[in-house]
Order: sequence, then structure tokens, then C-alpha cells
Amino acid sequence: MEIVIIGAGVVGLATAWRAAARGASVTLVDPAPASGASNVAAGMLTPVSELTYGEEPLLRLGLASLARYPAFVAELEELTGVGTGLRTDGVLQVAFDSDDLAYLDDLRRFQESLGLAPEHLTGRECRRQEPMLAPGVRGGLLVPGDGSIDPRRLAAALLAAAEKLGVRPVRRRAEAVLVERDAAVGVRLDDGTRLPADRVLLAAGPWSSDIGGLPPGTVPPVRPVKGQVLRLRTRVPFLRRCTRGLVKGSSIYLVPRADGEVVVGATQEEMGFDTRVTAGGLWELLRDARELVPGITELEFAEVTAGLRPGSPDNAPVLGPSPLPGLVLGTGHFRNGILLTPVSADALAETLLDGTVPEEARPFTPDRFEVTA
Repeated sequence: MEIVIIGAGVVGLATAWRAAARGASVTLVDPAPASGASNVAAGMLTPVSELTYGEEPLLRLGLASLARYPAFVAELEELTGVGTGLRTDGVLQVAFDSDDLAYLDDLRRFQESLGLAPEHLTGRECRRQEPMLAPGVRGGLLVPGDGSIDPRRLAAALLAAAEKLGVRPVRRRAEAVLVERDAAVGVRLDDGTRLPADRVLLAAGPWSSDIGGLPPGTVPPVRPVKGQVLRLRTRVPFLRRCTRGLVKGSSIYLVPRADGEVVVGATQEEMGFDTRVTAGGLWELLRDARELVPGITELEFAEVTAGLRPGSPDNAPVLGPSPLPGLVLGTGHFRNGILLTPVSADALAETLLDGTVPEEARPFTPDRFEVTA
């Protein structure tokens, strides 16, 4: 089977790898593979820590994906020799003031109602876990199993794995999906080249709604959501594990890497396709991080970047066949693209090759949206 994938972020790359491993001939179209949101993301793997009311189906999908990560990464690292920095040693959530603590207590009760088991910690117990925390931290939760991965290393490993299995990267922009007899039959590139295909996967992140050639209503609207992320460096141990905090109602996270990098993020801004780094975004990150971990200002500044998350109308992923035969959608992952990479890749590869949507992905198929022409 000939498959063309539009978009070489982590979801497109992982799906290419999985489809090629099953014998498909795969072409991957992207002007800059392994870049975009995956190059900016902090790599939090936090289905429990980031649980939000009304997102129980997304929680189940996230837990299923997190459970696949160890085997997924072991296979990937064995094939490519590229380490990904996977950690599943838990995430510490802390509250800066009494209102933040009340929110975390409410969240804990909600988590427990779903059969989850976060550990409640006093402020003193939080500081035993992370001695660099501010003395005024009121309390928190330790969420076992949640963790992180380095998305830049993950994307590089996925690109290497795909190429090892014969996936052909085409570093051009996809201009349109080719449609004949009411079915997708390939992709036209920006230089006019036509790539024929038995199946097309649209995994172009926030640009998924902008691909030409498609009948109205084929792709649910996917919008860009800007996030600014700060990277610092330290030569001495600073944090033991990923730490999320609520600071006067604002969310902040700090992700330590084994090489001394500490990632601080992230803003969430509805600014269209604007990827400018702003003084205000940087100030907000440093302000909240300093309240939570005062010593953060002593670390070396390394980088600040801004990327675009793809948000669907309900902020959940769009996985499965579109209304147009031959076209499959894999987009709209919003803040969970890295977390959902293993389960999305498996689901999309099965949909492309077998025409079936796995059980765990069925709540997220495109037909849940009522789209009118």
C-alpha cells in the first residue's frame, strides 16, 4: 500500500514508522521534518497531573498511551541508538497559596473518584521531595507514573527510525490533497509535483485546516494555540523530578533533564499563527517560576522559543477516517501531542492499513463534529 503523510511532527513520524514496519510504502511530506511544536514542547507525560473536568475519555487515552511508552521507546532506541530521556518517576504538583491548595484538594478528590491515587503532601513534605521549593509552598500532590520525555530527541529518533525502514521524506510543502471520483488519491506539492497514494494521512498540526483541494467540512477547524517555553541550564542538580505548580491561579511547570537543562513552560495564547517571543511571555514564566523555586534565577539562560499547538474545537485529538474516502486525519492534539504519540501512531497505522479504528481511539474520530458546508 502506498501512503502519503502530510506533516512530520511526532505523530506523523511515529505513524510513518509504524506503517512502514507493517510493510507499507510511506512518503512523508514536510518542509522541515521533526521541527514545529515537537521542537518547542517540554515533553510532559502527565495524563493524571493535567486532568481536567469533562475530559475523562482523554484521560483514558492518555493513560493507554503512557502505558505503551516504555516498550515504544525501548524499540525506538534499540533501532536507532538515539536516547529519548524517558522518565516515569512521577510528577510533583504544588500549591503556592491557600487558594491554589484548595484547587489541588478539589482536583485530588476528582482524581480519586476516577480510581486514581495521587499522594497528598504537606508543604514540608513537598520540600522534602524538592528542597529548592519556596518555604511558603502550602502543599501538593505526588502523582506516580506521570513523567516526561525530551521531544527533540524523540522526534530525531522517530525520523531516524522511519528512514531506516524506508520511509521517504520529501522536504516540500503540501499544497493540496488530490481528489478524484470523490476520494483522496494523492498529494500535490508546492512545486506542482503529484504524489499518488492509496491513503493520505493529514497530520499537519495547526495547518491541517489550510490544506487545499478538500471539499468543505472534510477537516474540522484546527486552530493554532501559541506557547512560549524557556530553557535554562545548570551544572549541579536542581530538581529531582518534573514539578508543576499553581501560583496564584497560574499554572507553571519545570522539567529537569539529565544533561542539566531545565525547561520552564508554558504560556497559552490564542494569537493565530504568531510565533514571536514576547517580553511579557518571558516575564510571566520567570515570575511564576521564581515564586515557586526562588533559585531558578541563578540558572544560566539557554533559550526561549514559541510554538503552535493544534487545537480542535473540543481540544481533543482528531483521529480516524475523514468524510472523504482515502483521507485519514491525525491532528488536533493540543497540549497532549507528545503524550499521545504512541497510541495515536498505532491507531492511525491501523486505520490506514486495515480501515478499522481501534477501540481506544473511537471517541476521537472526526465524525463527532457536526460540520456543515
